[in-house]
Amino acid sequence: MTIMNFEQAATELLNRRVAGTKAQRLEEQHRPANVDDALKIQSSMIDQHNDKVGGWKCLLPLSDDKFVVAPIFAETIQQGESCELFADNNAVRIEPEIAFILNADLPANPEGYSEAQINAAIGPCHMALELMQARFADDSGAEFFEKLADCLVNQGMFIGPEIEREKAFAAANIDITVTQGEQVQTFAGVHPNTMPQNPVYWLINYMTRRGMHFSAGEAIITGSYCGIVEVEFEKSTTISYDGIGEYQVIFNEK
Repeated sequence: MTIMNFEQAATELLNRRVAGTKAQRLEEQHRPANVDDALKIQSSMIDQHNDKVGGWKCLLPLSDDKFVVAPIFAETIQQGESCELFADNNAVRIEPEIAFILNADLPANPEGYSEAQINAAIGPCHMALELMQARFADDSGAEFFEKLADCLVNQGMFIGPEIEREKAFAAANIDITVTQGEQVQTFAGVHPNTMPQNPVYWLINYMTRRGMHFSAGEAIITGSYCGIVEVEFEKSTTISYDGIGEYQVIFNEK
């Protein structure tokens, strides 16, 4: 792919971040062929967007050519008693996770960082939700690298209450309950990478070696304990992490 193709692919993907998007796959000349292409498109999205990066989503690599990493723009990160997001198939789609907030910059570094250095840069830990929007149509035929370039279904993040650091770092398993009125969904939550901080170490090292700078205040989420949960708009929702905490939020449709 040429630089112009990266830019055009990034422009197209940014333009799809609107309500009701169910698009076909990218034009063939704009399709990423590997992880590096996809991350270059993400980088171009960052360059083109009118807002700074406020956080990241990540997991440990699923395989040598299947990475889970994507920027989350600051304007899509929310806190408080309500949360606005786009509907996806007429529903609210969320993933319960833990967010690690950086309290120090981690500049680009070809040598990367030790776990101790990264731990020292991690500040508050919070219950959090990844806000999901699948922007490719189900029958689009879009392949993994296109979905990676499009930030893997992410449309934002909701940051809930702060939790004890020791509990966050030990949270391999969390029973999660999502309640709306009489509708109660319960999950025996298991972190996909055993400990939720493990993907942070990979993300910081991989991306800083690529030239990425992480800034204090950025929030990093590292995988859902129970996959995607669907709930309804305009209803008080209680989200409980057993033994850790709970909070209420109302989801409003953009």
